[in-house]
Amino acid sequence: MKVGGMGAMTLFLSGCGLFALADDKKSSEALPEKGSVSGGSAMKIVVITSSPHPKNESTSIYLADRFTEGAKSAGHEVFTFDAANEETNPCRGCDKCGMDGPCIFKDAIENTLMPKMLEADLIVLTTPLYYFGMSAQLKIIVDRFYSRTGKLHGKKSIMMATAYNSADWTMEALANHYDTLVRYMEWQDVGQVWATGCGARSLVEKSEFADLAYKIGANL
Repeated sequence: MKVGGMGAMTLFLSGCGLFALADDKKSSEALPEKGSVSGGSAMKIVVITSSPHPKNESTSIYLADRFTEGAKSAGHEVFTFDAANEETNPCRGCDKCGMDGPCIFKDAIENTLMPKMLEADLIVLTTPLYYFGMSAQLKIIVDRFYSRTGKLHGKKSIMMATAYNSADWTMEALANHYDTLVRYMEWQDVGQVWATGCGARSLVEKSEFADLAYKIGANL
């Protein structure tokens, strides 16, 4: 477990059980101090889910839901966008937006998600791990950031992902991608959760992992 600025947290799980605890810290000690991210004020949070699996079967959506419950319990406003089941289009690289909108596509990203992201304090990206990267559904959303690049800079962010594999390198490529995205967007990373060895919904539901997801949201 690694803790960074503003109480940011990176959690690695194997078989949905803790396997790496840097400095022998307990999981509760790694949670952000309550209110340290929000400064005690209610935040507007956008949670983007991207699993094509049914909601009651998805491990990553369960993670997002538990986080959301925690965030709402702390008084934060949460909007969830289901990238896998909304009408979306990939960026065509036409540059008609001039990186400042509007996008040529009048789909759910432009009409529903983008207005919420522009006013959000915190953006939460949630994905299952597919071939060591984010799902195609989430990548479409990330590529469409281009149409409002400047206006999306400077926000807070969280990355959460679930994977079947449990090797120590399982999340490495996705973590590097996220770190680069945070750097380019000038975001303030306030939490990362990398859940490896969590290939079934039942494993996540019965694990300590669910409570930790809730607590991250509740402690913002």
